[in-house]
Amino acid sequence: MTPLVLALIAGAVAGVSLGALGAGGSILTVPALIYLLGFTPAAATTASLVVVIVTSVTALVAHARAGAVRWRAGLLFAAAGVLPAAVAGALSARVPEAVLTVLFAALAALAGLHMLRRRTPLETGTVSGTRAAGAGAGLGAVTGFLGVGGGFLAVPALVTVLAVPMSAAVGTSLLVVSANALVALAGRAHSAVHLDLGLLLPFLATAVLGAWDGRRLAAKVSAGTLRRLFGAVLLAVAAAMGATAVL
Repeated sequence: MTPLVLALIAGAVAGVSLGALGAGGSILTVPALIYLLGFTPAAATTASLVVVIVTSVTALVAHARAGAVRWRAGLLFAAAGVLPAAVAGALSARVPEAVLTVLFAALAALAGLHMLRRRTPLETGTVSGTRAAGAGAGLGAVTGFLGVGGGFLAVPALVTVLAVPMSAAVGTSLLVVSANALVALAGRAHSAVHLDLGLLLPFLATAVLGAWDGRRLAAKVSAGTLRRLFGAVLLAVAAAMGATAVL
C-alpha cells in the first residue's frame, strides 16, 4: 500500500473520530503520521496541530449552525489555555523525541481508558473560576506540548467545571481545541521542522471529509459503541508506541 493511500485512509479514520465523538482525532493522527507516513515525532506533533485546527473549525461550523456551541463558556475556557499552549509549544522542540513518544503513549492510554468508561460526566450548576482557569490552562499545556486537541479532556471538563450541558459540550470543546491548537502552532513557528505537504494535505482532506461523516455515523451508532471502539484502538496504539520507545 502506497504512502498516499495510507495518508488518505488514516486521515479519514481520524476525522471520523473527531466528528463522531468530538475527540480522538489528534490522538490517532500523531501515531499515524509517525508509523505509517514516516514523520519524526517532532514533525508529527506539529503537523497534527494543522490537522486539528482545520478539522475542528470545520466541525465547529456544523455544530454552530445547530446552535450547539456555548461561545462565552468556550472562550473563557480557551483564554485560560492560551499562554500555557504557547509556552508548551515552544518547549516541546527542546524535548528528545523518545521522551515525546513515551509521553504521547501515556496520553493515548489515558484517552483510551476514558473512552472505555461508560459513565457520562454529571452536569453541575456551580462554576468555580479557579477550577475553570486551572482546567483551561492544563488543557492548553497538553495541546501545546504534545500537539493534540484534547477533546477527550475538554468535553468532561466543560460539563463538570463550566456547567455546559452535554448537548453543547462537543461543539464547545471544538472551539476550545481550535483556539489552543492555533496558539500552540504559532509557538512552534520558530522551530525548523520539515512537513511533507505531499502526504499531509491528502491526510488533511480526508480528515475533513471524515469529520462530516463522523457526525452522520454518530446518529446511527450508539455513542457507547463508538467510544468503546475508539478506546480499544487507542489502547493498542499506546501499547505499540510505548514498546517502540522502550526497544
